[in-house]
Amino acid sequence: MPGRFREDFIDALRSKIGEKSMGVYGVDYPATTDFPTAMAGIYDAGTHVEQTAANCPQSKLVLGGFSQGAAVMGFVTAAAIPDGAPLDAPRPMPPEVADHVAAVTLFGMPSVAFMHSIGAPPIVIGPLYAEKTIQLCAPGDPVCSSGGNWAAHNGYADDGMVEQAAVFAAGRLG
Repeated sequence: MPGRFREDFIDALRSKIGEKSMGVYGVDYPATTDFPTAMAGIYDAGTHVEQTAANCPQSKLVLGGFSQGAAVMGFVTAAAIPDGAPLDAPRPMPPEVADHVAAVTLFGMPSVAFMHSIGAPPIVIGPLYAEKTIQLCAPGDPVCSSGGNWAAHNGYADDGMVEQAAVFAAGRLG
């Protein structure tokens, strides 16, 4: 999640989990409109989630992303490599990793139509993550809906959805 938006979500979640400890990891990849760059993010995020689940088995993870970052997390939580994905696409995470993920928060996740327009496969959240996932799409956001309002796509930090996602994630953390 970029800049202020990411910090706003972290702060909102931190304010809701009380005395629980919380670590933050920024996925390492070049976020651009060139879909193949997201592949590096899918590898990095999937590897980090798997390693955290293995090394910190009592930890509950919250995954999140905005726009291309939401697409990255969508692919990370997929149960299968989607048709049309590059041959070097990372394999899905082992099913037992889902037991360590409490919530997935996706803001402005690219729609099937948007993914098609950039020559990328559709995002399908895997069944082990579906009930743990909140997908938030601002009205008129052209990335996640058929709207044409780019200001809506860039306004998630100001429209109350960050708070909504933090409440959802905190509730899933217990």
